[in-house]
Amino acid sequence: MEQIKLVVAGVDIVFEPNQTAYNKFINDMAMDNKVAPAHNYLTRIVTADTKEALTEVLKRPGAALQLVAKVNEIYAPELEIEVKN
Repeated sequence: MEQIKLVVAGVDIVFEPNQTAYNKFINDMAMDNKVAPAHNYLTRIVTADTKEALTEVLKRPGAALQLVAKVNEIYAPELEIEVKN
């Protein structure tokens, strides 16, 4: 399992994303519901020993969406797609 290690607001937080959690996050997200799915996804994939640090960071406004963006940038990078005729 690949770990993504981040330093957030001076503390280490480690995530272990997986396809199931990622897919659930994408499926739960809606135009009017982004923060709760992001929060739930992060708490699902954080390692047990850094969960307390994540809980503190998530109290900051916008933290969940910023963290999800960074984790998923690493976990699920954009594909280079080219149209050929």
